[in-house]
Amino acid sequence: MPTFCWEEIQKHNLRTDQWLVIDRKVYNITEWSHRHPGGHRVIGHYAGEDATDVFLAFHRNLDFVRKFMKPLLIGELAPEEPSQDHSKNSQITEDFRALRKTAEDMNLFESSHLFFLLYLAHIIVMESIAWFTIFYFGNGWIPTVITAFVLATSQAQAGWLQHDYGHLSVYKKSTWNHIAHKFMIGHLKGASANWWNHRHFQHHAKPNIFHKDPDVNMLHVFVLGKWQPIEYGKKKLKYLPYNHQHEYFFLIGPPLLIPLYFQYQIIMSMIVHRDWVDLAWAISYYARFFITYIPFYGVLGAIIFLNFIRFLESHWFVWVTQMNHIVMEIDHHPPSPWQLAATCNVEQSVFNDWFSGHLNFQIEHHLFPTMPRHNLHKVAPLVRSLCAKHGIEYQQKPLLQALQDIIRSLRQSGQLWLDAYLHK
Repeated sequence: MPTFCWEEIQKHNLRTDQWLVIDRKVYNITEWSHRHPGGHRVIGHYAGEDATDVFLAFHRNLDFVRKFMKPLLIGELAPEEPSQDHSKNSQITEDFRALRKTAEDMNLFESSHLFFLLYLAHIIVMESIAWFTIFYFGNGWIPTVITAFVLATSQAQAGWLQHDYGHLSVYKKSTWNHIAHKFMIGHLKGASANWWNHRHFQHHAKPNIFHKDPDVNMLHVFVLGKWQPIEYGKKKLKYLPYNHQHEYFFLIGPPLLIPLYFQYQIIMSMIVHRDWVDLAWAISYYARFFITYIPFYGVLGAIIFLNFIRFLESHWFVWVTQMNHIVMEIDHHPPSPWQLAATCNVEQSVFNDWFSGHLNFQIEHHLFPTMPRHNLHKVAPLVRSLCAKHGIEYQQKPLLQALQDIIRSLRQSGQLWLDAYLHK
């Protein structure tokens, strides 16, 4: 079998020429990447690099996946070459793989079906309570507002639940997870599973990396981290007054992300990519919602009611998802060690676990995305020990501090932009 050095492999990192390494084997994914179930971008982000750990992290049925890899194999690393590319710390990587093996031996990747069944049940109960409130008390302002908050809560919790199925963390067979994911995100939320997969897996593959993580692609609305605001300031880029971004965040961030940006992006994605299966599931959600609430509010009233619910849910979603990432290191190059510099945790409690869908264990979730969320607290002590061994900061905060840090981070980045813009 041909052998390659890292210098040669790293040259093949273009959109039209992509190689990557898994377990010291070299694969040419140039043509196949467009058929990759997770999307061509997420696998293309690792072109020219070692993708062993992210490959293990994303896939449940490794034997099945490796069948597709055999035709792509073109060689292996030369014996004198290290297993990892030069951007990775080999000792940390080895210790992390040992930690993963320990988690597997502890059965931490085995899910509790009862946990997820009860979780789904409490969402259905909230949906039922919402309908009964309007049915029994009428469509006055007070019942309407109460119902909107109940439905926003059920939508937020359905969002965390579809996240579990999207990460293949519930069933052993990927197929069952995919089917359940279509139902959860489509029928319960009116969104697209494929849209979510292609977007969210990129985030997991390269968290907080500009042009690779879509969650930090803010379309010039915000400048994030330390590098981007200084670069924008030096180039005299001023799409908005970024020194006030911590203030206008409250106006265009939490209120508009889901009802405006995501809603438009999801619908357009399904139509443009002719994703008719996801579109059918989404239509089933809208049909159920309007059949339920048009009798009480009329067509226009039901549309306004739906968007008010999404307005409420959007606040919940933005604050929870941004408290773990936007405050961390954001740059063009992946931080070292893998995943740890881009994530932080929020303290555990029954409320915090429920409120965040266990995303308060963001560090562990990013290291083990297919691990069922109810086991993340069990692996957390092992991750803390690994961090302590290598002198890596393991950040964990109270919930209120984590939320405040979002604004503090935006203010600091905005000030960096202003200083650079004014040549200070």
